[in-house]
Amino acid sequence: MKNDEFKKRLKIYTAIVVVLLAALAIRLAVVQLFFNEVYQTQAKDNRIRLVAIKAPRGEIYDRNARILAANKLVYTLSLTFLQLGDQQQVINKLVSLVQDYYPDITADIIEEKIEKQKFRLFEPVIIIRDIPWELVVILEENRRDLPGVAVVVEPWRYYPEAALAGHVLGYIHSINPEELARVETPKYSINSLIGKSGIEKYYEQYLRGEDGARQVEVDARGRPIRELVTLEPSPGENLYLTLDTKLQRVMEKSMADTLKRLQAKYPKARVGSAVLMNVKTGEVLAMCSDPPLDPNDWKGNLSLQRVPYYFPQGTAYNPMEPGAEVNRALQSTYPPGSTFKPITGMAALEKGGVDPLKSLVKCTGAYWIAPYIPCTGVHGNVNYYTGMATSCNSFFQEMGRRAGKDAIIWVGRQFGLGMKTGIDLPDEESGLLPSPEWKKKKFARITDKKYELLQKQLEEKYEQLLAEAQDDEQKRSLEKKLKQERIKLEAHYDIDYNFDTNWQDFDTFNMSIGQGGNSYTVIQLANYVATIANGGHLMKPYVVSRIVSHDNKVIKVYNPRLVHDSEVKAESIRETQKAMLAVTQPGGTAHFLFYNFPKEIGVAAKTGTAQTGRAGDNQLKEFHGVFIAFAPYDDPEIAFAGVVEYGHHGSESVGYVAKDIFEQYFGLVDHLAEAEADKIDEGKAAVENVSAGQPIE
Repeated sequence: MKNDEFKKRLKIYTAIVVVLLAALAIRLAVVQLFFNEVYQTQAKDNRIRLVAIKAPRGEIYDRNARILAANKLVYTLSLTFLQLGDQQQVINKLVSLVQDYYPDITADIIEEKIEKQKFRLFEPVIIIRDIPWELVVILEENRRDLPGVAVVVEPWRYYPEAALAGHVLGYIHSINPEELARVETPKYSINSLIGKSGIEKYYEQYLRGEDGARQVEVDARGRPIRELVTLEPSPGENLYLTLDTKLQRVMEKSMADTLKRLQAKYPKARVGSAVLMNVKTGEVLAMCSDPPLDPNDWKGNLSLQRVPYYFPQGTAYNPMEPGAEVNRALQSTYPPGSTFKPITGMAALEKGGVDPLKSLVKCTGAYWIAPYIPCTGVHGNVNYYTGMATSCNSFFQEMGRRAGKDAIIWVGRQFGLGMKTGIDLPDEESGLLPSPEWKKKKFARITDKKYELLQKQLEEKYEQLLAEAQDDEQKRSLEKKLKQERIKLEAHYDIDYNFDTNWQDFDTFNMSIGQGGNSYTVIQLANYVATIANGGHLMKPYVVSRIVSHDNKVIKVYNPRLVHDSEVKAESIRETQKAMLAVTQPGGTAHFLFYNFPKEIGVAAKTGTAQTGRAGDNQLKEFHGVFIAFAPYDDPEIAFAGVVEYGHHGSESVGYVAKDIFEQYFGLVDHLAEAEADKIDEGKAAVENVSAGQPIE
């Protein structure tokens, strides 16, 4: 029986095995006959990797083909999430290997990067760009323990001149999700770098090239065996700027020297900006903003090590404090102070009845109409020329009264004040040319807010008193008083609203000397003085002259563009040019700056000492220094505008920057050669000190 039972079971097991083998054979046949191509493709995909080849960004050159932004090949460390295996083990191993080079890279940091990219983990997760060769060797030696870790070569932006023209050039950084949602997805990934400011941002579409790719066959460990197909990247287009590197260097050095000098007397004078323009074309020849911005600092972690030499000793340099990212030449606005007076003068000349030479105003040290704004001195009888030369407030307030607000506003708009210039750089501010409409809008809001608060305080006061009332008679008395106080408050509101929101005479007097609501960017001031210099042709400033492909084909040329011809009479502009020339002649506020210039290079200018208008500042002691100028007077070529925050007098602060840049432009002084000579002298002195046994500081 037992033997028969065994045979029976054996037959059953044999049948089961036969059925299973038959099913397996059928399944294999189906796979071979019907799914052969599918599984072959999957197997091929398992051993084929698609590796992106980053396209180099277009390079940026100055007007003389000196390179300002270039590319270099660097090693980039990244993770391929799907190949990580034991993620935590790989991350911990990676951290242990990079710690000596990048102590800030921790497991938490890497996991945070993976988490931020959780919806795009099919793309490599970039950990560090531009790693040293020594670290590359270490990572390759430990390749077996680092599945999913890759080191690739890619082009990396660098700026050989460091901070020179940093704000104009701008910087690049990793794209953020909001930017990624706005751009063309095929051209960008979560690991892309994108222009964040300056030219890098404004001309991103030209500078960014087209990435390529290559197919690589790998083994089971992910190591490359051979390349299959390569799609070459297409480099970005190259840009040629209107900037002159030599002039830019002189401007930045002069601004830094000026700030350092001023801080001994005015400790808050740590910020300045300036612009130099070609008055005939609108080309920006130099533009600086201090504190400087080194675009190399912004590609990765911000450097806190370098300290600009004009900062107080021991100050840590943080690019964000006091706002190095901001290009103050076009992203900050300032009261123009007396540099606005040419506008007032032209408005008075346009209105008629004013003779530049014979129309005299007696200055006794303050204007004789309330609010009796003081003058810069007691000037006696002054005309247009002497009034401009001495920056007489009394004269220009009287000219403002004669011209009236509407004429002043009209002339200001003719010269581009209170509106964006349209320069090809991002985030330009529009500034403010005050007007009755602006005042009503601004002060209606302020007055309403003030009385809403007073109304609330009144209601709360009587709410409490009524709650504490002893009887109905006391309540009726309180309600009567509340009604009376409401009527009184409404009457005060009507009076204040009418006064605060309507244009008053003192608004005209303030505006006529560049105070009140006046607030402009430095690029606006530069364009305004350039328009005076060229006879009334408002040009559009620009910094890029042409775009050239990587194979040297000209793609686009930017020519001078006229915004409009001023409707101000040519005679009014000519008389204003003469008046500005008087500023640099004997008796003028800027004579000491330009007294030794050759006669054929006459400089016309206007100085400004502007109340800051900032809360907490002492408006009687703290001023911004403002300066505008153009030259040569007889046939103007260049125009300058600059501001030093808390620099006090424009002639004693940013006026020196104008002087240095004009000397360099006209070949009167080679400030770059002087700087090199100073370095040589310092080096010789150091050697002598060492020879004498003295330590080097």
